Amino acid sequence: MTTALQDNPTEVARSTTEQAAATAEKSLALSVNKLNVSLRHAPYMPILQDVSFQLRKGEIYALVGESGSGKSMTSLSILRLLPDALKITKGSIALPDTDLFSLTEQEMGAIRGKKISMIFQDALTALNPVQTVGQQISETLKLHTSLSSTAIRERTVELFAEVGIPEPEKRVDWYPHQMSGGQQQRVMIAMALACEPDILLADEPTTALDVTIQQQILELIKKLTHSHKLAVLLITHDMGVVRQTANRVGVMYQGKIIEQGNCGDFFANPREAYSRQLINSLPDMDDYLPLKVQQPLLKVEDLAIHFPVRKGLLQRINSYTKAVDGISFTIGKGETLALVGESGCGKSTTGRAILNLEKVTAGDIWYNNLRLNSMSRREMLPLRKKVQVIFQNPFSSMNPRMTVGDIIEEGMVSLGLKLSRTERIERIEALLARVKLEPDHRHRYPHEFSGGQRQRIAIARALAVEPDLIICDEPTSALDVSIRAEVLDLLLELQRELNVSYLFITHDLSIIPHIAHRVAVMQGGKIVEQGNTEQVLNQPQHEYTRKLLNAMPYVY
Repeated sequence: MTTALQDNPTEVARSTTEQAAATAEKSLALSVNKLNVSLRHAPYMPILQDVSFQLRKGEIYALVGESGSGKSMTSLSILRLLPDALKITKGSIALPDTDLFSLTEQEMGAIRGKKISMIFQDALTALNPVQTVGQQISETLKLHTSLSSTAIRERTVELFAEVGIPEPEKRVDWYPHQMSGGQQQRVMIAMALACEPDILLADEPTTALDVTIQQQILELIKKLTHSHKLAVLLITHDMGVVRQTANRVGVMYQGKIIEQGNCGDFFANPREAYSRQLINSLPDMDDYLPLKVQQPLLKVEDLAIHFPVRKGLLQRINSYTKAVDGISFTIGKGETLALVGESGCGKSTTGRAILNLEKVTAGDIWYNNLRLNSMSRREMLPLRKKVQVIFQNPFSSMNPRMTVGDIIEEGMVSLGLKLSRTERIERIEALLARVKLEPDHRHRYPHEFSGGQRQRIAIARALAVEPDLIICDEPTSALDVSIRAEVLDLLLELQRELNVSYLFITHDLSIIPHIAHRVAVMQGGKIVEQGNTEQVLNQPQHEYTRKLLNAMPYVY
């Protein structure tokens, strides 16, 4: 038979093709075929349309697209956990030997966690705050295995060690709030791996993490994919993460997969205009803002903020946590200073101190030659108009029972702007137009807007009282790349028009050349390096700055 094949090239080719197909079929972990999801009731709007892709063992398939494109709905369909308002109208999702849509709810319960596990975007929200992390993993093992209590604890410690949690024997007894964001995400990964599943669904697992922790989590997922022969569906909007992590890519747009292929081919030659738009939305790391020599608007001198640590029955002060430990910087009129560093380094605490929302232990904060940290709440009130803030999560900083118009107007009224009701409405409509929203949007509520639109509303609210300085606390960390680019462009446009200054707090170094004139790098409550943006990013002097830059995921 071998000789016959060798003598017949056509048969050799056919045999090779059949072997390749058999190998691919053998490695297939999950198949999604022409999946359609729509609203259960009128107007029966389609949410997913003919979505098809395959997950293979030992491989990471990245599903990318903007918020609302259908990525998370796809993962929830696989687990059959869609909201009640949605229904699957057509298509199939199957393991190699099982059609998931043919299973009863009880049978599907045995699949979840055992064969298919999920890592959610916000680990702290997904974890139970009143149970230790060890107890939460034990629940999964009790449900799907017959291990004894002792064996379950041993397995939990083993999982913690495998995902790189330090001192696993101790930390199984910790509560979620006692762990850092990166450790919480590692707990989620350990929980997902507890029953050795075949498939891992990772829904934006690194969105809100620092670049160094993001790098660690992505490397861990890649390592576990190979060591456990996992089939991973990685849902993300970060094209740098895709380039660094994925083997194959699928691009979703308005509920459809419009392009898919190997990662290398996709970035080298994207076929669809939308795919090219996603890649081109990434900030240009070589496009720096020109430096400005301006009169200082804000001066921070030797600022220290220490929090007491209390212990014992009488809660006496045992020691102090030095959240901010003697930092100094200036921001000029119409200038942007980026304050960068990992979570817990003191960036947001610094921002709150400038707003006089945090008690200063030592040092001074000067705004236009006024010493802010010596002012009472009443003395500070007139300056609230001059120093405003844009928060990381605009939805949680808005009253859900107030319309957008009322939210923007509230600051004008509380800070005593001498405007009539008609003048305030005119200003609200002008502000909405300035941030590229419709004037009649003032009648809507926050939940009726997308994440990018809500951030625009937050910007309009900050501008309503005509500030000179805006503290931007991670304003783009949870936004899609294209929406992030729009928000950054809007902030720059407003700076050019209004000569407003920004303290831009972020852990994303990729956006700094686009938004900041100068950079200050924080570590452990101290500024370890500062200077103009081009100098710090191209010629970093401190080892920690180099560490942050090396951890950034690059597309090219």
